[in-house]
Amino acid sequence: MAAVLLAGCATTASSDTPPATAAGKADFIGDAYPSTYRAIASPPVLITNATVLVGDGTRMDGADVLLQDGKVVQVGRNLSAGADAVRVDGTGKWVTPGIIDVHSHLGVYPSPGTVAHGDGNEMTSPVTAQVWAEHSVWPQDPGFGAALAGGVTTLQILPGSANLVGGRGVTLKNVAATTVQAMKFPGAPHGLKMACGENPKRVYGQRGGPATRMGNVAGYRAAFIDAQEYAKKRAGKEPGKRDLKLDTLAGAMAGDVLVHIHCYRADEMAQMIDLSNEFGFEIAAFHHGVEAYKLSDTLAREGICGALWADWWGFKMEAWDGIQENIALVDRPANSCAIVHSDSSEGIQRLNQEAAKVMANAARAGMDIAPERAIRWLTGNAARSLGVHDVTGTLQPGKAADVVLWNGNPFSVYALAEHVWIDGAHVYDRSDRARQPVTDFMLGVGGVR
Repeated sequence: MAAVLLAGCATTASSDTPPATAAGKADFIGDAYPSTYRAIASPPVLITNATVLVGDGTRMDGADVLLQDGKVVQVGRNLSAGADAVRVDGTGKWVTPGIIDVHSHLGVYPSPGTVAHGDGNEMTSPVTAQVWAEHSVWPQDPGFGAALAGGVTTLQILPGSANLVGGRGVTLKNVAATTVQAMKFPGAPHGLKMACGENPKRVYGQRGGPATRMGNVAGYRAAFIDAQEYAKKRAGKEPGKRDLKLDTLAGAMAGDVLVHIHCYRADEMAQMIDLSNEFGFEIAAFHHGVEAYKLSDTLAREGICGALWADWWGFKMEAWDGIQENIALVDRPANSCAIVHSDSSEGIQRLNQEAAKVMANAARAGMDIAPERAIRWLTGNAARSLGVHDVTGTLQPGKAADVVLWNGNPFSVYALAEHVWIDGAHVYDRSDRARQPVTDFMLGVGGVR
């Protein structure tokens, strides 16, 4: 597996003048560190007689799933496959798309958690849009393997939330690799991590500011004003020198970099929507958002996802108004986009159980949520927020064969991921140690024998 994955790290030189797109506008995102990911060659797979949650709100009982050439070919009953297909009996088991965690710090805050490994927050300035999380990711973080055992096939690695603008995030395939480029999800847009509220003002309050929420907003506005001027200059006859920080912000305003905002309070989320309207960028998702339930209709109307915890609350003042029905309420309006995320190296291992907690709390409040709807919080909606919904997140024909076979209902506390496929390759088998990835780091310290 490693030999196929580790194809080497290709790079291209960056120019002082960004290339023009087909529409003639400057390209601020570039591709200086392109993905070298290659799917592992694999035979066809036919999973039979399982309960299938497609990820788009559809449930099929006693159904089959056919995977071939790295894609989902068909979901239905009584499917046939060639003699070369691997047949997996799904009787009594459930099939879902691979789980997608849109908020992870694996690799940038890896295990073991030492100061030497603390590479997620560039706390040198309130605006550090120039840094990219992928340049901190340590692929040998044992957390990746632990997440795979929980059914996680795709994850977005973000910078931390110390800064107003923390830098770019990166979307990864959860595969064993030596380089981050060999994990990068091909074609996935860059993300931009921003943060509002207590974190930036706590970190910078005694370091020159911002020290208040109004200082936070002034800082965002100043940064985007600079980026507006930069974009105009770069489009002119004398573009001048590239600026990595302003490249990212201009890319966000152009819609090429997806904006993900750490934000807890409803009033601040509303202000960030106003900010996005002022500078013409779209918000892909608010993360954490313990008060998202207070403006669930607004989020649905604006097309903004809520990437949220099942029940974290109260650990600081801006988290005080969190409720256990938060995700269920964000999920209720038409065109909503509720997501369960982790922000935790432990929580990422059991995101299915986090979703189950939401379902249980919703039921106590009189909202019954079916498994075929809830699975979208971990798959289809998550893919939407990352800009990869066209290629993964649901078990629709033609999409990536990112698939999990569970030993039962995935929203049971007893649920275990028995098998995981990424692009049709069998990368995890709970009963086969040879298909349970172990990093060289763990082998080197004698942690696994």
